[in-house]
Amino acid sequence: MHPRIKPRAGAGLSLVVLGALTLLTACGSSHSAAGADPSLRPGAGQSLAGVPGDAGKGSPATSTMPGMTMTAPVTGAPSAPVAGDTVAIKNFAFAPGKLVVKVGTTVTWTNQDTDAHTVTSTGSGGPLKSAALGTGGTFSYTFTKPGTYDYLCTIHPFMTATVTVTA
Repeated sequence: MHPRIKPRAGAGLSLVVLGALTLLTACGSSHSAAGADPSLRPGAGQSLAGVPGDAGKGSPATSTMPGMTMTAPVTGAPSAPVAGDTVAIKNFAFAPGKLVVKVGTTVTWTNQDTDAHTVTSTGSGGPLKSAALGTGGTFSYTFTKPGTYDYLCTIHPFMTATVTVTA
């Protein structure tokens, strides 16, 4: 150091800050003008769901990785009532979510998930009371009275559905 130049207090901190700003500026200069990293582009048949710059190309409900598919519970408008006598338990939901049957119909629920689920009436005293159903497990119930029967999975209470029984 020159004998006439004396370092001022805090000069070291200023150099550290200046160095950090230089590094940040250099790192930011490799990105495109839009600010997205050009290396984060989907290949043919792929998407980057949820990644900034995806422009909505990916699906918010599903995401894929090689060898893996992840599906989130889909929420939104309630489903329209469906006629039939079977309910699939898959993707942590009852499908259909609203079933309409006539008195005397036996409805069968089949668990297609890898997690266990139940079919249990909401409130007390309802007729639906299954044990925990493993993968491939079934539960059947014959509806003998008209009415609306709300039910849920007691293991996953966000899973709800309804059977409406008509005369």
